[in-house]
Amino acid sequence: MTEFWLISAPGEKTCQQTWDKMTAATTRPNNLSANHKFSIPDLKVGTLDVLVGLSDELAKLDSFVESVVKKVAQYMADVLEDSRDKVQENLLANGVDLVTYITRFQWDMAKYPIKQSLKNISEIISKQITQIDNDLKTRASAYNNLKGNLQNLERKNVGSLLTRSLGDIVKKEHFVLDSEYLITLLVVVPKASYNDWEKTYETLAEMVVPRSSNLLCEDQDSGLFSVTLFRKAIDDFKHKARENKFTVREFQYNEEEMRADKEEMTRLSTDKKKQFGPLVRWLKVNFSEAFIAWIHIKALRVFVESVLRYGLPVNFQAMLLQPNKKTMKKLREVLNDLYKHLDSSAAAIIDSAMDIPGLNLSQQEYYPYVYYKIDCNLLDFKV
Repeated sequence: MTEFWLISAPGEKTCQQTWDKMTAATTRPNNLSANHKFSIPDLKVGTLDVLVGLSDELAKLDSFVESVVKKVAQYMADVLEDSRDKVQENLLANGVDLVTYITRFQWDMAKYPIKQSLKNISEIISKQITQIDNDLKTRASAYNNLKGNLQNLERKNVGSLLTRSLGDIVKKEHFVLDSEYLITLLVVVPKASYNDWEKTYETLAEMVVPRSSNLLCEDQDSGLFSVTLFRKAIDDFKHKARENKFTVREFQYNEEEMRADKEEMTRLSTDKKKQFGPLVRWLKVNFSEAFIAWIHIKALRVFVESVLRYGLPVNFQAMLLQPNKKTMKKLREVLNDLYKHLDSSAAAIIDSAMDIPGLNLSQQEYYPYVYYKIDCNLLDFKV
């Protein structure tokens, strides 16, 4: 399970007692969750008005940062393309996997100095993540354009003979070039109709050069034949060919154009390879930065909400629970039993939630204890 419940409860005689009580209720004898203390430093409390306003702002910031974390993770998967199974090993926070980072969380004093006010810390995070979001848009746009142009060129060189580019198939010697009167056409003929083609191509129009047809290339269904005729017979030949289900491809042999196409493809391919390494490095670094910021916001939210709910002086224990999927409902019940004395209105909402039709879901996320979910499954697909 990559889901965590970050909760807090007021300190009893000591915070250690709060921790021991919760651990005893959730691990013995039922093993409902794996638990870790979640360390939050002594942050500046500020005034009650500021805390109330900050509570709403942090909720919005939490959603924004989570969305950026997911965007960076998802884009990493898109960029890695065929190596998507390598995504998870690149999604690290401070060089360790996400579960390890969360369960051993330590506040980063250098990035987010606790001498600053809570509002300042949230603004530092907001600016930092907005910058990452903007940079991601710019980098993704440039790389996607490059990738799209390359794919368009590659697409031209695959597919059936009816649609694909013929530049890499034909050679100069297949054509009569620079003739005032003669022209070489390329015709796609279904394999089942090869005999018909051989018998009839010379008579599809007047002025077809006898024995001028050659098979140049085949795919699963068809063959590409060249045929030479007088220019004045082109329209007549095309019309008759169509009646016989032979497809004349519009193609002019132009060495310069073909060379330019090849060079463009090589250039795009080289550019993509050049950009790939630095882009993946940027994504790794900024995923880590964004994820770390996100968990710091969770810490801020627990702190603010705990002070608002449990009052001053600051005295609460933050705890991280990793629930077992099969026992989540039971875990919720045990926590509610443990903490329902903290807030009778929350307990009433929970007790009656099953009876009230159309109960607002956000209400159901309200518990007698402070609670925030952290879901580390950040990708839309399973790797």
